[in-house]
Amino acid sequence: MDSILEAKEVQIERKRFHFEFRENERGKFLRITEEAHGRRNTIIVPSTGLNDFTAAIEDVLDAGGHAPRA
Repeated sequence: MDSILEAKEVQIERKRFHFEFRENERGKFLRITEEAHGRRNTIIVPSTGLNDFTAAIEDVLDAGGHAPRA
């Protein structure tokens, strides 16, 4: 059984995103669920790959000129 270590929800237009950092007997992972129009899609990223995952997102946004800057 999974344990939720941290969770957050974000509503963007008609989509709702659930971000959950979880842990089970195999380790920790990020679970991202998108809900829209009665459908649900989920991806799971093992904690060992989170740095590569976030770096890839930043690279794509930077290259596309869409990365918001603080």
